[in-house]
Amino acid sequence: MTYKLNVQNLNLFYGEKQALFNINLDFPIYQTTALIGPSGCGKSSLLRCLNRMNDIVSNVHIQGKVLLDGEDIYARYVDVVELRTHVGMVFQRPNPFPRSIYENVAYGPRIHGLFKHKTELDEIVEKSLIRAGLFHEVKDRLHHPATRLSGGQQQRLCIARAIAVNPEVILMDEPCSALDPIATAKVEELIDELREKFTIVIVTHNLQQAARVSQQTAFFHSGYLVEAGETGALFTMPQDERTQGYITGRYG
Repeated sequence: MTYKLNVQNLNLFYGEKQALFNINLDFPIYQTTALIGPSGCGKSSLLRCLNRMNDIVSNVHIQGKVLLDGEDIYARYVDVVELRTHVGMVFQRPNPFPRSIYENVAYGPRIHGLFKHKTELDEIVEKSLIRAGLFHEVKDRLHHPATRLSGGQQQRLCIARAIAVNPEVILMDEPCSALDPIATAKVEELIDELREKFTIVIVTHNLQQAARVSQQTAFFHSGYLVEAGETGALFTMPQDERTQGYITGRYG
């Protein structure tokens, strides 16, 4: 199996408080890995380590390595802005810019100079919206404010915005928690389609969602990675009693 990301002996501290303890986890290419566990277990903290979003938090200290295609993203020579074109992020609540639908998707390609002519940019925007399953719903109002879209449409727009710079990895932090069931189903369907082209890591509190969208699942508890493995196996035959307790609802 080929891995896109490798986390090695990762420890994360917020000031004096340690949030992650000696995490070792590999992320297979073109698969979706779900990070699950009770609130405060460290799953979102790990997700933010994968594209150095924790850099913007004061008093954070990280030990260990995160390898993207074998290169340590925490090496001194790494350009963090460039890194985030390779590792995109979709947040818990849809956060479209207060601009048009078109300009939301065009933003990344503009700041990174990914096109030479306006027609190229038009193609990038259209392709990204098609990939995000949104183009046919908005094609006649591309220059209308993105904030007029429904919550589910806004989240798919944010996904289109993330993939417009053609990243290799997409990180999703509970992307459906603010959505209704119909919008959630559309995003889950989209995740399944996107993994043909991208490696996806999703944090979710919804165990049914993890079972539906992921091929690998990792269970966290109190800052420790308890176990990780093929999703079906982890849900039906967990190796650790803490995992068993969580997936059967004894705590969480």
